Amino acid sequence: MSDFNMGQFPTTRLRRLRMKEFSRRMISENNLSVNDLIWPLFVCEGSDVVEKINSMPGVSRYSINNILKELETAVKLKIPAVALFPQIDSALKDESGSQAIDENNLICRTIKSIKKNFPDLGVICDVALDPFTSHGHDGLIVNDIVDNDATLEILEKQALVQAHAGCDIIAPSDMMDGRVGRIRSMLEKNNFHNTLILSYAAKYASKFYGPFRDAISSSGNLKGGSKSTYQMDIANSDEALREIALDIKEGADMVMIKPGMPYLDIIQRVKTEFNIPTFAYQVSGEYSMIKGAIDNNWLDSKVIKESLLSFKRAGADGILTYFAKEIAEELNNE
Repeated sequence: MSDFNMGQFPTTRLRRLRMKEFSRRMISENNLSVNDLIWPLFVCEGSDVVEKINSMPGVSRYSINNILKELETAVKLKIPAVALFPQIDSALKDESGSQAIDENNLICRTIKSIKKNFPDLGVICDVALDPFTSHGHDGLIVNDIVDNDATLEILEKQALVQAHAGCDIIAPSDMMDGRVGRIRSMLEKNNFHNTLILSYAAKYASKFYGPFRDAISSSGNLKGGSKSTYQMDIANSDEALREIALDIKEGADMVMIKPGMPYLDIIQRVKTEFNIPTFAYQVSGEYSMIKGAIDNNWLDSKVIKESLLSFKRAGADGILTYFAKEIAEELNNE
């Protein structure tokens, strides 16, 4: 920063710019809009089901018909897209996660229903096996390890059935090496040239995911060790850039950083280095901490918007957040 830009008191008083509301608005460097929001939703089997998730106060699982009711509000609020996550019946889970590639599985039926009723709403679907496997891992276990290349075979098929169902954005979150290239190739071969890939390119082996695993009923299934052999080390930063560079070369249209607020430095480095559409996931643990503090009157509810603005300030183009609905309502009323 030059000496000129530094200025000097009293000719330079930065408080002048902050003194009135109109000037604060004029010089605001980052703004949050409904266009920045993606709403994650949990879907379950049944009819007229709304199941509260105890570790995520204010968040529920919905049967397909009730998801549609929720989406009426999302469309009115002009939320551009939703991300779907299924709770699979334990009786349908197996070692290979075979339900993931069933064209009539819960997630595919949900996509079809949404697209029939709300054709212009963006639908994002996870590609990973953890909701479908009896062992709770994102990939296939071979000789007691999560086998990268064997997993790729089923991930590309999972992506394809979702694309056939009408999914707009395929979002591989498994962190297997090479999965973006395999999925892109499968989509191209089957004429899904315009189906987007949002890669969870830097997904860390975080402890902030606990409530999410409760929501999809995978927390009690995890067997055969942690996910640290495929998710990233929480201490690493340079490695994230390598992961993202590979995914871009393989055909990712957008990239995701997960978790969000504890990894703002990663978001900023990625956006600066690659200038690619970059998204952040304010994950379940982040949500539950903030929501719990608000519900106990330890924090003001305005902290929600502050937390989301931190993603924008770091360089994120969009944010997956469980607060999407209430923040969209607030933004629409401003």
